[in-house]
Amino acid sequence: MVYLVRHGETTWSLTGQHTGLTDLPLTPRGAPNARSLAERLRGLSFASAVTSPLQRAARTSDLAGFGAVAEVDRDLVDWDYGQEGLRSTEILADRPDWELFRDGCPGGESPEQVAARADRVIERISCHHGRHPAVFQRALQSCHSRPLAGVGTGLGGLSTANLSALSYEHRFAHPVIRLWNDDHHVAA
Repeated sequence: MVYLVRHGETTWSLTGQHTGLTDLPLTPRGAPNARSLAERLRGLSFASAVTSPLQRAARTSDLAGFGAVAEVDRDLVDWDYGQEGLRSTEILADRPDWELFRDGCPGGESPEQVAARADRVIERISCHHGRHPAVFQRALQSCHSRPLAGVGTGLGGLSTANLSALSYEHRFAHPVIRLWNDDHHVAA
C-alpha cells in the first residue's frame, strides 16, 4: 500500500489557481492542518517517506512528523502548468474543449510526462515487504499510469492535507483505492 498525502493549504489552493512549480508556503491554517496528519498517521508503520522538493510538500512532511526521515524526490514536483496561477475557468475561456488529463497544460507538461515521473516514483517505492511508504506530494494523486492505471486520473476535488491509500487487490492484481481524500483530521 502507498499512502499519499497532499500538501497543506496554500493561498493558491484557496483561490483555485493552478499551482505546479510555483513554490508557495503553507497558509497559517495550512500548517496546523498539516500537523494534524501526525495524529492521523499514528500507529501506522512506514518503510520510507518521500517528498516533493517544493516547500509546501516538504513542510507538510515535516509537520506530519517525517522531517528527519523524508527523502526529497525531484520526480514528485507537482504538474508543470506552464502559465501558472491561472484558474481552470480562465483556460477554458481560451480553449473551451480543454481537459487537463487529456490535453495537459498550455506551455507545461503533458499527462504522459507527469505519468512517467509518477511511474518512476512508484517503481522506487514499491518493494518494502509489507511496510508502507508515505509520499508527500500531489502529482501521484493527480495523474499516473502504470502500475495503478486508472486510479486517480480525473478524480478531482482533492482537499489539502488529505490522506489517500492505493494498493492492489492481491488475488487479481487489480489496482484499488483503499482510502481517498480523507480529510477528517483537518480543522474546518
